[in-house]
Amino acid sequence: MIDLTVHDETRRRNAQRARERGIVIPTFEQMIHPERLPGDVLRRLAQVGLWDVDPLNLFRVTWHNAPQATGGGFGGVNFMEFPPEITGVRARIFGLVGKWFPTGAHKVGAAIACLAPRLVTGQFDASRQRAVWPSTGNYCRGGAYISSLLGCESIAILPEEMSRERFEWLSRIAGEVIATPGCESNVKEIYDKCWELRGKRGDDIMIFNQFDEFGNYLWHHEITGRASEDLLDQVMGSRDRFAGFVSSTGSAGTIACGDYLKRLFPACKVVAGEALQCPTLLENGFGGHRIEGIGDKHVPWIHNVRNTDMIVAIDDEATMRILRLFNEPAGREHLRGVGVDAGLIEQLDLLGISSIGNLLGAIKMAKWCELDERDVVLTVFTDSLELYTSRLAELRASCGDYTATDAAVDHGRWLLGESTANLLELTHADRRRVHNLKYYTWIEQQGRELDELNAQWHDRDYWDQIAASRAGIDRLITEFNEMVAG
Repeated sequence: MIDLTVHDETRRRNAQRARERGIVIPTFEQMIHPERLPGDVLRRLAQVGLWDVDPLNLFRVTWHNAPQATGGGFGGVNFMEFPPEITGVRARIFGLVGKWFPTGAHKVGAAIACLAPRLVTGQFDASRQRAVWPSTGNYCRGGAYISSLLGCESIAILPEEMSRERFEWLSRIAGEVIATPGCESNVKEIYDKCWELRGKRGDDIMIFNQFDEFGNYLWHHEITGRASEDLLDQVMGSRDRFAGFVSSTGSAGTIACGDYLKRLFPACKVVAGEALQCPTLLENGFGGHRIEGIGDKHVPWIHNVRNTDMIVAIDDEATMRILRLFNEPAGREHLRGVGVDAGLIEQLDLLGISSIGNLLGAIKMAKWCELDERDVVLTVFTDSLELYTSRLAELRASCGDYTATDAAVDHGRWLLGESTANLLELTHADRRRVHNLKYYTWIEQQGRELDELNAQWHDRDYWDQIAASRAGIDRLITEFNEMVAG
């Protein structure tokens, strides 16, 4: 659960440090409704770039940023709709767009929701401790960025095979960058490095593990959930049906949005995606894969498995082929030829590799459930091509020029031809099987308590209590900001 115990002396030191650096921390309420920010904040943001290392960008940790690189204000939720000409299904598929967060990915939200409560309670001492961010990519980027904005030193940990863009950017922001062995699915190696750091550095560090930090769950439940509600209010007609929410599990933060949406639409399905090359939820399997942004080989501690209705596994070859289809000139020319709107084609670079995986998961779900024009499916486009241009160059080097024939084949095979294979609609026993997989990682390896594992399954109030902690965190953030102001 989220501990809100206050350590007064450390909190005062943190407030003094924030005062010296001009830091004001946004509340959850302000991240939900940034249009209600004070006028002086809005005026000053007009001079600040979206990726600038400026404490004012704490107020841009929201789904409502204007889609521009510098000086943007706030408006509606950024989203895209994918039509049948691309997807091959009748259902309307929408995705929230993460490109317009600072760092170009929505993981800054999880990062601030993990660090800010520790900072404002004084559990984390910004004057002497380093924040450690273990991740398979965007979360450690978000953590290093938020740490910098909040005046904290950081250590980023990620697998050595992640994209070059991630390492180059981290080298400029994080105090220290540690590359662990393996690829996207090598999460245990990250955990092992965390234990090593604990042994060497002790209380000089605090580890913010996205896979077991409930701030990650809370941010997506409250912020992504409400942004999704806003979007659905905008696009759904009176006779439309909300069919479900699709998200790769990764750290199981984003899929917490599904818990929020189920309260509004009890009949909707929450769909968990993963890589076919590492089918952990689907088949208790293992392996390595190329869908950067979704770590595997375990079930995250913060995944409310009892609320998950379906598992879809996505072939990583499909994501790489569609990356080229969406971004190579021949691919875009093909899509124009089949009637895809020119404006949408120009925005296809808003989808990174895991975003394409989410789109494919939504297509599989729509086909399995035989959805039609009155059905709405929602997913999340977590980041954009901007973080994967080196991967596109590697594909050109290894596979050659992308031709009109390649585009037609890839569109037909990997989008229009996406099947319902490697999909499981969960029974109660299936859910329990997936939940029980947490035992091997979290009880045997990471020292969590068996009683809490059982409470996650049996106690219906467990997850509600996490969501309810938002009010207490906002109260503490407000008190902290008042201390900073003096």
